Amino acid sequence: MDQNETTMFKLEVEEQSTRFLSETAKWGKFLSIIGFILVGLIVIAAIFAGALLASLPGFGEGSTSALAGGMSIMITVLYLIVAVLYFFPCLYMFRFSTKMKEALLENNQQLLIESFQNLKSCFKFMGIMTIVFISIYVLAFLVGTLGSLGS
Repeated sequence: MDQNETTMFKLEVEEQSTRFLSETAKWGKFLSIIGFILVGLIVIAAIFAGALLASLPGFGEGSTSALAGGMSIMITVLYLIVAVLYFFPCLYMFRFSTKMKEALLENNQQLLIESFQNLKSCFKFMGIMTIVFISIYVLAFLVGTLGSLGS
């Protein structure tokens, strides 16, 4: 087999592509930092959600206090799950951005590859989460439809 047949082609990053990637890295870093801030705010909201729910009128006394306690724990756990799920795309985007800026400054092929690996991971994670949420919505729709037909 000829050497040319085993390697298809080699990509080069031209000046205009370098500018586009550099600007993309800047925006990616900005969005990931905003994402980390939002993750922090969601965690803070998770911590105080229970106290907020307990302070609502009617939830703090009698038989409903057990209900309020259970609901506040459930809301806290739900917020923490959302924070964890939102953290990973932000982390992948941050890694993409920092490695891309380094790769372009140092003209380092390995850092460029690592940067694109993180971008791929970000999109893959978001794609899987999209499939999961669409599946949950379809399942909820089917259960709701079957439930309404049964009654």
